[in-house]
Amino acid sequence: MTPAVKENLTSSLQGKKILLGITGSIAAFKTCDLIRHLRECGAHVRVVLTQGAENFVTKTTLETLSGEPVLTGFWNHQNKANGTSKDSSAFGTHHIETARWADLFLVAPATANFIAQAAHGLAADLLTTELLAFQGPVLIVPAMNPAMYAHPAVQQNIQRLLSYGIRLLGPTTGKTACGEEGLGRMIEPELILELIAYSFFKKPNGRTALITLGPTRSAIDPVRYLSNRSSGLMGASLCWAALQAGYRVKAICGPSPAILPTLQDLDVIQVQQVQTAREMAAATLEAWPSADVYMGAAAVLDWEIKNPSAEKLKKETGNPHLEFEKNPDILALVARSKRPDQFVLGFAAETENALSNARLKLKQKQCDALFVNDVSQATSGFESDFNSGWWLDAGGEIIPYGIRTKSQLARDIISKLPKTDNT
Repeated sequence: MTPAVKENLTSSLQGKKILLGITGSIAAFKTCDLIRHLRECGAHVRVVLTQGAENFVTKTTLETLSGEPVLTGFWNHQNKANGTSKDSSAFGTHHIETARWADLFLVAPATANFIAQAAHGLAADLLTTELLAFQGPVLIVPAMNPAMYAHPAVQQNIQRLLSYGIRLLGPTTGKTACGEEGLGRMIEPELILELIAYSFFKKPNGRTALITLGPTRSAIDPVRYLSNRSSGLMGASLCWAALQAGYRVKAICGPSPAILPTLQDLDVIQVQQVQTAREMAAATLEAWPSADVYMGAAAVLDWEIKNPSAEKLKKETGNPHLEFEKNPDILALVARSKRPDQFVLGFAAETENALSNARLKLKQKQCDALFVNDVSQATSGFESDFNSGWWLDAGGEIIPYGIRTKSQLARDIISKLPKTDNT
């Protein structure tokens, strides 16, 4: 997990209390990584381990990772006697006290047997009892043989769970422990972590944010290209912050190492990969009419090589002659085609006279607001987790933002967007 991804997740998970149920699937070993990631992001985790799950992961391992006693049955009096329980309620209500503690209930992995019990409201063990007593968001992560998952009884039970408002995460297609391949494999801990974080995002506000991010490229020949130093991290952080604020996000991403959220299955983020400035312009203009906000964080090449070579250029032939032509001005095109109910935020990277250049660009591009940063600083900007700069808008407001993480700056910027009745 990169520092930027960790900070984005921490902004949603810090202080949250997660009740994790682990059932008897060989995929239970994956939950060790999940607990570690949750703790790194500031969440508190308590584990309920079924009898079957104890064949795959140990209480000692889970208690070490979670920093909490692991519950395995209705009458865990030994924890009380040793003073390790952090609950103050009476012994007689021990079986539901953790359900009262938690903000979110996660079962990962969830076997076909557990799904059947949960679907029919059984309280056969501590885990299913806690589930019945819990009032809040429930996430279930199935893991089983593909033929089992496809069985009509399992599918009927899943539909029951969905009708209760429970969300299923996965499964995915792949090779399972039994050697068979198909739909039934547990999704990876990193994706589960994102989906848990998403559960704590604000409710959807009905608005769509269109965000461009990363660099663009222009081919010199089949093995070389012209580009810039953009990592795409500022734009990726804007995607996270917009999702947290309740926006649906359409991300148009140039070739970038920045890690975007992977929540496509929830229809809250769509990611379209492009290479060139012309591809980015075409994708942006196509998506813009159905968006409410545009944030142009991409570092788009101003010029494109007009005559790229079809073959690799050889140094023996001498210096190549490269002819340039202007690329489309995406920000200007978006701003000039906007409706009164749409908002356009541009970004500008400057190496000198940042504010005066930004004022001119704000007027020329006809956008509603502009964020400008001075990329001549070695401590922030390109290829850094940090950024700083100024917000300027058409109303004359100028707000300085001192150096801070790009994740924090993204949340600051999203908070400046125009509000609606739902935001």
